[in-house]
Amino acid sequence: MKKRMQLLVSLLLIISILSGCMYPQENLAQNKIPYEDQIKMVQTAVNSYKEANGGLLPIKTKDETTPIYQKYPIDFKKLVPQYLAEPPGNAFESGGIFQYVLIDAETEPIVKIFDLRMAETIRDIKLRIKTQKYPPYKEQLAANVFTLDFKKLGYKDDPVALSPYSGRNLSFIITGEAEVYVDYTGDLHEAIQKQDVKYNEGDDIRGILVDDSSFVPAYSLPYTIDEKTRNPIFLEK
Repeated sequence: MKKRMQLLVSLLLIISILSGCMYPQENLAQNKIPYEDQIKMVQTAVNSYKEANGGLLPIKTKDETTPIYQKYPIDFKKLVPQYLAEPPGNAFESGGIFQYVLIDAETEPIVKIFDLRMAETIRDIKLRIKTQKYPPYKEQLAANVFTLDFKKLGYKDDPVALSPYSGRNLSFIITGEAEVYVDYTGDLHEAIQKQDVKYNEGDDIRGILVDDSSFVPAYSLPYTIDEKTRNPIFLEK
């Protein structure tokens, strides 16, 4: 009888542990989904905060040199609990993979998101470059823009980022200053083919990716359009 009781307790303990493991996994899956209703909920909270605070925005302060699509991250501490019960489950602050940001902050702030897993890969690439002491440049794509020889950095396969626009794998590129970025050329080319693009050469055309999407092209270099071919090219400074 005693052995049966010990067996029963052990079984209950195992079930409890397994249940505890499964629940976070379910949450983890949900934390990877860019729910539109959560983005709209945050947008409403941002609008309410702005109205109640004389036009101020609930954002974290970033350096002026911060790339435009990462420059205005939402500070959920300013929204919770007065304007929002809690940060969305898919937000970084709740253990999710998405960073919530604002675009057009100076005019009409709009809530967008980007996938932070890109940042993790970029950190890993830069760490490997630092260990090797110099970037193994491979091919020049434009003035000061290059591909990398990832085999020399110890990768079996080239690292990629999943495009939030097309679902395709996007490559990582590097500048002469050893700054690593995601290459959105393919997504931009596809968008140009589908839309009546009114941009001119010299304009930053990344906005065409943002207009009809919840995502911003984070960790990207500026792109423009070639007047003759109407293809996306890197915007030279």
